[in-house]
Amino acid sequence: MARYQDAQGRWLLEKVVRDVVVVAVIGLLLSAFWPFRQVPTGSRGVLTQFGAIRGIENEGLAVVMPWQRLALFSIRAEQAQIDNADGSTSDQQPVKVSLTVRYSIITDRVAEVYEKYSHDGDLSSYVQTATQEVFKAVTAKYNAPDLIAKRSQVSTDINAALKQKLEVYGAQVINIDMRNFAFSPEYMAAINEKVTQEQLRLAAENKVKTVEAEQKQKVAVAEAEANALKAKADGEAYATIKAANAQADALRVQNEALAKSKEVLELRRIEVERVKAERWDGKLPEAIYAGTPIPFFTPAQKAD
Repeated sequence: MARYQDAQGRWLLEKVVRDVVVVAVIGLLLSAFWPFRQVPTGSRGVLTQFGAIRGIENEGLAVVMPWQRLALFSIRAEQAQIDNADGSTSDQQPVKVSLTVRYSIITDRVAEVYEKYSHDGDLSSYVQTATQEVFKAVTAKYNAPDLIAKRSQVSTDINAALKQKLEVYGAQVINIDMRNFAFSPEYMAAINEKVTQEQLRLAAENKVKTVEAEQKQKVAVAEAEANALKAKADGEAYATIKAANAQADALRVQNEALAKSKEVLELRRIEVERVKAERWDGKLPEAIYAGTPIPFFTPAQKAD
C-alpha cells in the first residue's frame, strides 16, 4: 500500500488510476485473445477465419487463435411442427393432417449446413416445406379408403420420401408423428354411415349363424334320440326272438324226448294223476255226466 501513498501518508491517486487502467486493459486483452474455448455436449464448433470455414471442432476443449472465431452449432435432435398439412387422394378427396417431424443434422455435414442453410442447426423452415410437399405427393398415390386402411404404410412412405428430401439439407429423419388425420365432414359422415351399415350386416349374419347352429343342434339331438329308440327297439326285438327261439328249442327237445320214450309219457301221466289226487277233497260228485272222470274209480270192463 505504501506504493500509493507519499511520505505524509496521502494517497497518490494518479498511480492508483494508472494501475487500475493497466489491469483492466490486460484483462480485456486476455479475454479477447484467450485461445481456449469449450464446445458443449450435443454441439460442434465451426471454426472460421476471416469468414471462411477452417475446421469443425468436436465436443470438449478447442484452441482458437485471436484471428479466428468459433461458432457453436447444435447437432441435437430438433423438431418441426406442421399443422393442418393438406393433400388430395387419387379419388379427389381432400385430406388434412398435423405432423411432428424430429430430425437432426448429419455430423459429417455440419460445415455444409453452416455454409448453405443455418448457422445454428435449426432447419425447421426447410423441414416444414419438405414435409408439406411429401405429404401431397404420398396421399395422391392412395384413394380415400386405402388411405384409412393402410395408414401405417402411408406413414412409412412419408418417412422414406422425407428422408430423401432432408438429405439434401444435410439432415436425417428420426421419426414422424401423425395427428388429426381427417377428411372433409361430408366424407367422414359417409364413412361413419358405411361402418354402421357394415356392423348391422355383420350382426345380422351372426344372428343367422346362431339360428343355424341352434337348428343343427336340435336336429342332432332328435337324431340321437331316434337312434336310441331304434337301438332299444332292436334290443327288445332281439331279446324276444332269442327267448322264442329258446322256448321253441326246449319244446323241440322235450317232444323229441317224449317221442323216443313211452316211459316218459307214462311218468307224465302218473304225475298228472298225482296232482289230481293232491287236489281232490275226497267227495264224489253228486251228478255224474257221461264221460266225466271220477278220481281213483275205474269201472270194470265186461268180458265179451
